[in-house]
Amino acid sequence: MIEQQMLGAGLGAVIGAVLALTGAGGGILAVPLLVFGLGLSMVEAAPIGLLAVGLAALVGAVLGLRQGLVRYRAALFIAVIGIACAPFGLMLAHRLPNTPLALVFAGVLVYACLRIWRKAARELRGESPCGEREIMPCVLNPLQGRLRWTLPCARALAFTGMLSGLLSGLLGVGGGFVIIPALNRYTNLNMKSIVATSLAVIALVSTGSVVSASVAGVMHWWVGAPFAVGAVLGLLLARPLASKLAGPRLQQLFAVVGCGAAVLLAAKALLG
Repeated sequence: MIEQQMLGAGLGAVIGAVLALTGAGGGILAVPLLVFGLGLSMVEAAPIGLLAVGLAALVGAVLGLRQGLVRYRAALFIAVIGIACAPFGLMLAHRLPNTPLALVFAGVLVYACLRIWRKAARELRGESPCGEREIMPCVLNPLQGRLRWTLPCARALAFTGMLSGLLSGLLGVGGGFVIIPALNRYTNLNMKSIVATSLAVIALVSTGSVVSASVAGVMHWWVGAPFAVGAVLGLLLARPLASKLAGPRLQQLFAVVGCGAAVLLAAKALLG
């Protein structure tokens, strides 16, 4: 058991380093790493991966708050809805067999990686990483510097929270690949504020999902605790290197690795 815990801590450190270098969304590799590295099932790996991603996101969210980048009202609104929806995702995860659950996760992983690739490609072409913005029901009030809360804005953010919460409970993913594109599409925030706000939502929703998993008795803390500690340490150690190593090419490398992990996960599920 000690060897497995040490291996779990090492794998967590890898995820923390990936998060530091690639930003929000990098934690989606936590579940495949737990499945292949520790031989866990999807249902067992999901809450453990979420614990690690949530703690790492919390570190980033606190730093974002100190820099005044987090839109905390929007983050709380999205997170409250996400926390309310997460138990439904967890319930669904326990009703689905491992094979379809793994295939769904593989599909989500490919989707997330394709979005990361396209964002990196835009940066390499010298374009804005935010891309074209056409629908923005949530815009900043130039006088107050706060988002204008309208019914379309609340509806868009509520849907974002619902989807991120369901995926959090179902697959054990933080939901950055959902939240970041949604904030990019529905708001006129800059990318730094979008990422910081997304990290705050991920930290809050992950906490709710981990609590739900613990109450349901499906959280394996003897693996989850060292994995999460390793993730935070990996994040803190790799963070100083982020300014030197991070960039669109690294994002594209992560996207390729993620797609490869999705193929392996799908093959493992189908071939046993």
